[in-house]
Amino acid sequence: MRFPRIFAASLLAFVTATAAVAAHAADLPTFKLEMADGKLSPARIEVPAGQRFKIEVRNTGKGAVEFESVQLRKEKVLAPGAESFVVIAPQSPGEYKFFDDFHQQAQGVIVAK
Repeated sequence: MRFPRIFAASLLAFVTATAAVAAHAADLPTFKLEMADGKLSPARIEVPAGQRFKIEVRNTGKGAVEFESVQLRKEKVLAPGAESFVVIAPQSPGEYKFFDDFHQQAQGVIVAK
C-alpha cells in the first residue's frame, strides 16, 4: 500500500507547484501582442527593465504564426485562433528584437526601460 501514498504525494506536489507557477505568472506585468498573417500589433512593446514580464500572444490570422526572439531565447508556435503566453526574464535596458518565423517580414522590438 506504500505505492499509492507515494504516488498521491507526488501528484499533490506537482499540482501545487504548477498552481504556484501559474499564480505567479498572473501577477507579472502583462503585455498583449496580436499576430496575424505577417502583421504584428503592436510592433513595439515597452516593458520595465530589470523585471520579469509576460506577453500574451494571440493569433488572429488564417495560418500558423511563431513568436520568436533569438536575443530573449523564446519561441512559441500558435495555430490559427490560438492564444498563449511567454514569460520573459528580467532584462537590462535596451532593445530586443522579435519576429514571426513563419512570416519573416513581421518584425518587432521589445524596449526595456
